[in-house]
Amino acid sequence: MTIHDLLATARGRLRRLPADEVPTALGRGAFLVDIRPAAQRAEEGEVVGQIAEALVIERNVLEWRLDPESDARIPQAGNHDVEWVILCQEGYTSSLAAASLQEIGLYRATDVIGGYKALKDKGILI
Repeated sequence: MTIHDLLATARGRLRRLPADEVPTALGRGAFLVDIRPAAQRAEEGEVVGQIAEALVIERNVLEWRLDPESDARIPQAGNHDVEWVILCQEGYTSSLAAASLQEIGLYRATDVIGGYKALKDKGILI
């Protein structure tokens, strides 16, 4: 198996969101989770402060923070029904991360097609 195969398998399980559908998802109670590293956020721009429902959780601790059974969970991770919209720079790492969240029972986890770049290109972020 190659990384391309792994990515295709992950994406096959997701109902990925186009950038222009993200505001609708947030309006129904979803949380946008930016998993980009701090250096990338500093260089490219922040989501927190522009979108009220946005959180920053770096990739290496994502499952621990969002699993409602974890002692390290965040307050928003109250149950398995939460809709998590995962965001990376271009929508590759976020697909793998969202699929991993689904594997631990967070069945509504998904990601943004095109990632942060797509949200910025659509004018959803400045």
